[in-house]
Amino acid sequence: MRKLALVASMALLSACSAPQQEQINFTPEAVHSKNALVHGKTYSLSSKDIRSAQYVALVDSGRSSIEPIHSRQNVRIALENALAEQFKSQGFNLSVNSPDSVELDIQELLVNVKHSVMKNEMEGKVTLVLTVETPKGKLVKTYNGTSKKTGLLSASNSNIQEVLNDLVDHVLKEIANDKELQTYMQENFQ
Repeated sequence: MRKLALVASMALLSACSAPQQEQINFTPEAVHSKNALVHGKTYSLSSKDIRSAQYVALVDSGRSSIEPIHSRQNVRIALENALAEQFKSQGFNLSVNSPDSVELDIQELLVNVKHSVMKNEMEGKVTLVLTVETPKGKLVKTYNGTSKKTGLLSASNSNIQEVLNDLVDHVLKEIANDKELQTYMQENFQ
């Protein structure tokens, strides 16, 4: 019995000391409009994360393996919330039973990192697709963002986090300032 308790406690301790997978904070920031475009028009919002893998960064340090880094936050929900906040500042109200809908598809969201002790190279890519559908028709828009950054020494998780969040914020700003999207929503949403 004593040996069983000793084995169980050693297994528990080794599980606690196992290395935890690296994670970074994914905090997309909504772009707030100074003036509402509309008042009282509603829409429903849905989203899909159709990326082939759920990590947000791949780190290649020149060794035999490439390490994936995941987001602490759910990427799909964080982006959906930022988008809803942007549309709200433009005067569009989120509703579950609106005939007008916006669907966000996350096709790509990744930072590739190559680093050594002396330098690092980070390359980020984001592709978001918005499908706006009304009883009158449909508008599909693709928003892309890329960034490249180099630095001295190896890249830290905070460096990777900064590149990822800055890139996504740039794409959200592009969505917020898209006149074609704004006009379509203004003219066709009820």
